[in-house]
Amino acid sequence: QVPLVESGGSLVQSGESLNLTCTVSPDTLNYHSIGWFRQAPGRAREGVSCLSLGTGSTYTADSVKGRFTISGDNAKNTVFLQMNSLKPEDTAVYFCARGFGRWCSSRYLMDTDFGAWGKGTLVIVSS
Repeated sequence: QVPLVESGGSLVQSGESLNLTCTVSPDTLNYHSIGWFRQAPGRAREGVSCLSLGTGSTYTADSVKGRFTISGDNAKNTVFLQMNSLKPEDTAVYFCARGFGRWCSSRYLMDTDFGAWGKGTLVIVSS
């Protein structure tokens, strides 16, 4: 069973919204944090947001704070990334990943803290 699957990526206009979904294996959200990362062409992977339903801890990068919101539904084994007021610089492949632990740091989001990754979903924001 694939541990994480992203969906919801699309081509949108600047200012529009998208809601990305990360579907995880049952019971994952009780024991692991879930992070959203993105990678734009020619750029390093960037941590976007993190959620731990088990601890209530979260993280959101300054670059998306106020525009992106992370949430989860344990019963449906899903984590969402609601993205509003999208900008061309948000264009990237978005990945969700399962943390080794249960917590999200409130100060940083590092991909080395995550051990299983989805294949990504492409978001393109045109100006």
